[in-house]
Amino acid sequence: MLTLYHSCTAPGERPADLGKANLAANVAWIDLLKPEPDEVAYVKRTTGLDIPSIEDLSEIESSSRLRHQDGAIYLSAPLIYRSADPDQRLTTPVGFVLTRERLITVRFEDITSFKNFSARDLAGESDPLSSAAVFAGLMDAITDRLADILENIAAELDLLSHRLFHTPATEPAARRPPARESADLRIILRRVGNSGDLASKIRDSLLGIGRIVPYVAGLAADWLPPEVKPRLDTVRQDVLSLSDYDAHIANKVQLLLDAALGLINVEQNNIIKVLTIVSVVGIPPTLVASMYGMNFKNMPELDWSWGYPYGLALILLSAILPVAWFKWRGWI
Repeated sequence: MLTLYHSCTAPGERPADLGKANLAANVAWIDLLKPEPDEVAYVKRTTGLDIPSIEDLSEIESSSRLRHQDGAIYLSAPLIYRSADPDQRLTTPVGFVLTRERLITVRFEDITSFKNFSARDLAGESDPLSSAAVFAGLMDAITDRLADILENIAAELDLLSHRLFHTPATEPAARRPPARESADLRIILRRVGNSGDLASKIRDSLLGIGRIVPYVAGLAADWLPPEVKPRLDTVRQDVLSLSDYDAHIANKVQLLLDAALGLINVEQNNIIKVLTIVSVVGIPPTLVASMYGMNFKNMPELDWSWGYPYGLALILLSAILPVAWFKWRGWI
């Protein structure tokens, strides 16, 4: 989808005839969302600029993500978008082609920060737009969106931390079954892992934006409007602070992962301990029952009138003594 934004505040529009229409001189922003071949051809024809493909934008080399060619600045960065699954966020490469006259954005997924910028920031603009102002506004909107996601991750981790560390040490007799406890721990482990994965994706986006902003500020310093430079400086400072906060979240994710795994190991050890105690407690009764199950003719207890109760009592006593010893040792 091709959308053109004029320098004067106006809703985005699409040319009626891509084959013949020319580009108006006051177009400050050209937004390509999942562009069709005819839309790419129109932008190339009317601007004379190369439009990067998704393969070009997916390159991870710094020279591929940041380059200057024929008076245009070509930039790319991975940004987060919400997939068809509302609980899953993925990354997609986004390209920026910045010149003195206009900004071209190339994206292949619908990104929330772009919608917020076009619906909120552009609608509130009273001054004529410029390519640099649109670029600074987009960087600001992207950074704000990343900050919101980081805040949500921090809130999620706080909730999971409370569930892991603030459970009473001694619970009432009607505590949850071990199977339910283990299932809850596995759910927490998955949620912590999802938060860590999302924080890692945000780290990639922050790294990309953190490279783009100073690159543009230095390379286009001679033609950037005076009001845009402070905005880019603010974005750069915000990216640095968010990177530090993301590192803090990564450390907390690691802590919660270790804690959840540790608790799962404790639950598994408890199960193994119970099985071990049961097996040990069952050995003496088995030994007694095996001894009196031997078919020897001259067994003294064979003719006792109380031989059968005696054998049962001996079996019971041989089971109680190990349990009492384990209890005395504090193992159960």
